[in-house]
Amino acid sequence: MLKFQPPGFGQKLIKTSLGNMVYYTQIGEPWNIEAVEKLPPLLFLHNFGGGASACEWSKVYPAFANEYRILAPDLIGWGESDHPVKDYQIQDYLTTISEFIHQTCNQPVTVVASSLTAAFIIRLAISQPEIFKALYLVSPSGFDDFGQGAGRRLPLSVINTPFLDNLIYGLGAENEVAVNNFLQSFLFAKSERLTQEIVEAYLTSAQKPNAKYSALAFLKGDLYFDLSLYIQQLQVPTVFFWGEEAQFTNINLGRRLASLNKGAIRDFQAIADTGILPHLEIPGVFVGLLYKYLD
Repeated sequence: MLKFQPPGFGQKLIKTSLGNMVYYTQIGEPWNIEAVEKLPPLLFLHNFGGGASACEWSKVYPAFANEYRILAPDLIGWGESDHPVKDYQIQDYLTTISEFIHQTCNQPVTVVASSLTAAFIIRLAISQPEIFKALYLVSPSGFDDFGQGAGRRLPLSVINTPFLDNLIYGLGAENEVAVNNFLQSFLFAKSERLTQEIVEAYLTSAQKPNAKYSALAFLKGDLYFDLSLYIQQLQVPTVFFWGEEAQFTNINLGRRLASLNKGAIRDFQAIADTGILPHLEIPGVFVGLLYKYLD
């Protein structure tokens, strides 16, 4: 999915216990590559859902490429990374993200992550605080926070019906009309902000061979958990960003989660007129907000 990357960024990969993980970083002009290798790492992690990939952050991370070594992976099962045929579980992502950090970072890393992946990062930061410097998290949620399921929209009996799961994925994620409608209706607060490039990036990722397995694991709720049971253990300095019009995980849920740990969660930044992924919807505004905290 190189065609969706900004100038000067290219692919590299590392081997994890579940296969190769592709990531994007500075590889050429206009970036000074010798200088890049000496910069502190800044890791961007995309959310889950049909068609997700590192392209989610591609309009944000170039703004930080002079000051940080950018690392933007496609998680296992998504984008250009390997898509093992398996029933994905939470531990698969805790393990492979940890492996990625250990292989690419020789100092504590600053992480920018969204949605369910951001919740996974909180769990990793609790178990391995020494590998993290700071966390900047957009709408972090385990999608079953306080015991209230937020993400599942289809009954498990339907999703798990043989052959019907293929049909659901094909109709919902592998055609342009469905992808466009989903992004407009559920992820964006203002539909006019959705570009054809974003639709194509999601569609390209969703159409990768065996992409359905990770997406269906998310849709079935196999990756959900109650973040409220963990968040009080977090000690790494953290900031929450939340779109005021976010669906699935609304801003009141975000404030409730943040209130559980005011020591580690240093600030809660509401972003007006945006949905669950404000960095995808208004990347320029998000860059400005993130700069404030990084500085």
